[in-house]
Amino acid sequence: MADLPRHPVAVAAAVTDDNGLVLALRRPEDGRWEPPGGMLEIGETVPDGLRREVREETGLEVAPVRLGAVYQNTTTGTIVLTFRCRVLGGRLTVNDEASEFRWMTPDEVRERMPEIFAGRILDALADVEAPVRLHDGRRLTARL
Repeated sequence: MADLPRHPVAVAAAVTDDNGLVLALRRPEDGRWEPPGGMLEIGETVPDGLRREVREETGLEVAPVRLGAVYQNTTTGTIVLTFRCRVLGGRLTVNDEASEFRWMTPDEVRERMPEIFAGRILDALADVEAPVRLHDGRRLTARL
């Protein structure tokens, strides 16, 4: 069988609290606010990768509640699955991937995060069928 092209797959988590706030972390390399998340490892399931990425970046143990959206970067081919998650335990811990944490309202997410990251969180918070969105790495280009 010929080698098939591979699309990198990543996960992102909209971690919510009991007050409707969502967790954001600040990336130390550029100061941007983003949801926790990252690339799946080969052989790793989506739920396992989601839990691992959140634990590595925040110190929290989470459970996925629902799929929020599917994003495809048409420039790189990366597919990002965004999930709404609830906290099971752990403690927020600053590390190499997160220099600061903040619990934000949806309006703060819109104001403080780049469009692509804000959209992922807002889609995960919405109680609608998970949309599929295309983007170019900076801006949304289509919703399917």
